[in-house]
Formats: sequence, C-alpha cells, structure tokens
Amino acid sequence: MPVVVPLITDAPPEDPAALDAALARLVADASARRPDAPPPGRTRPDGAGPGAPWLAVTSATAVRVVAGRVSRLPAGVRVACVGEPTARAAREAGWAVDLVPEHESAAGLASALPSDAGHVLFPRSEIAAPTLVDGLRARGIAVSEVVAYRTVGTGDDPIVLDPPPDAVLVTSGSVAQQVVRRMTPLDPRTHVACIGPATADAARAAGLPVHVVARGRSAEALLDAVVETLHPNPRTGRSS
Repeated sequence: MPVVVPLITDAPPEDPAALDAALARLVADASARRPDAPPPGRTRPDGAGPGAPWLAVTSATAVRVVAGRVSRLPAGVRVACVGEPTARAAREAGWAVDLVPEHESAAGLASALPSDAGHVLFPRSEIAAPTLVDGLRARGIAVSEVVAYRTVGTGDDPIVLDPPPDAVLVTSGSVAQQVVRRMTPLDPRTHVACIGPATADAARAAGLPVHVVARGRSAEALLDAVVETLHPNPRTGRSS
C-alpha cells in the first residue's frame, strides 16, 4: 500500500516584488510586439516567432505561481516547458505551449530553444541549478532569472515507517536531502527510486544509494521503473 509522506513544500520568495517586476517586463515586451501566436490552446512545437520573448518553466510549481500573478499571458509570449508534466500544468493554466524538448531536462531545454529567441525569463526555485541559464548564455541567448518560490522542508521530526517501505520515490534533489535528514537510516531492503538521472546524481550526492532510475521524467515512468524492479518478469527480467 502506498504511503504519501510530504517532505517539501513551496513558500513565497523573500522578495516577491522582483518576481512581479520581471513578469511585468515580460508582458510589456510581448505586448509591444505584433502578436503572431496561434489561437488559444494550440501548440506550436517549432517555437516560431523570431525575437519573441520566451517564458521558460521547469516545474508545475513555477507554472502555478506565474499563473497566479498573471491572469493571462499575452499572445506574443512563447512558452517553453522542461517536460510533459510541466507542459500539462501549463496547458491546464490556459497557456499555449510552444516547446517541449525531446530530452526532458534543463540542459535539453537550453539546447532546444531556437537561436533567434528573444529575451527569456526563467522563474525558478531559489535552489534551482544554473544549468538552464548557463546553457542559454553559452549560446548567446539573453536570459534573466527570478526567484518565483522557495522550496522548504515540512518539518524536522524523524519519520519512521513500520513496516519499512519496499521503495522510496525521490522526485527531486530537495526530496533526496529531506529523505536523508528525516528518514535515514533506511532499511537495507528499501529501494531508492529516482525520477531521472539528474535527481539520481543529487540523491547520491546527498548520501543515498540509488537502486532505480526512471527512463523518463514523469510519475508514470517512475512507477513503471519501480514495478519492474520489485516484480520482474521471470522470463525477461522486466514486469509483465
């Protein structure tokens, strides 16, 4: 039976005025251009529109925070999402998603953005890695970053599960750190499953063993990987 143990949550930035100012500049920049966006709800996978400003988001939390501050994105804003789960949140917020990289990671997003992109705004967690910003600047693409939210722990008390879980699902480096803080030592039989290679690297850096790495950066892929590990098919070594 699955047990949900919230280890992290989000909190407003220390300086919300900086976020509001960055979003106001994005809206003003887009509104000053001739709109050439598709009808609402349509997706433009090629990210067409030379010089148009971009909004790059790497989490559903960033989508929620921005959508809560900007009721509707101007038609001239292009939206780039790190992966399908983030893109799904963006579409649910009413945004047209222009770009989802084939390689769903910050590095993949930095590589996939068109070279003629206009200024890119990256609203991020205060602990986000510099991968996206560094990658865009290395390509000569103008980008500004602003803290949209803080990632904080949900408490300090140790968490002991009885019986020990078969697997602990780690969905970010922040979760890995909280697992170490509040759930270790883990039972030797417990598998640590990570949502992707970057999270697996962060988990190892935090001191966790990594037994399972999902093939894709989605909850579905993570669950599939756990099932394949815990209940392998005796013929193929994979779940049926």
